[in-house]
Amino acid sequence: MEIELLHISDCPNTDEAARHLGAALTALGHGGAAIHRRLMESSEDTIGTAFAGSPTITIDGTDIFPDGAAANDLTCRLYRTPRGLVGVPTVDQIKEALRSHGL
Repeated sequence: MEIELLHISDCPNTDEAARHLGAALTALGHGGAAIHRRLMESSEDTIGTAFAGSPTITIDGTDIFPDGAAANDLTCRLYRTPRGLVGVPTVDQIKEALRSHGL
């Protein structure tokens, strides 16, 4: 299983997304799982990925939030949360998405 955090260099939400992902993995008993950060530096980098804006969390190449449309643009992503649209899903949302992907 490969967990990736696809992001762009100037995304203000990358570090918070990594923290939320780590907390969700720990809560599900996978605290030792490696999270690979993958920098998208050009639209060519997004080809063949599930990148849907920064940050995008994938497991084995699949976006764990499939409502995001694949994007070639190096843009930030918004997630629907209980607080409205924000740049990072909540820990609980990530836990639920991870569970739905077999973790």
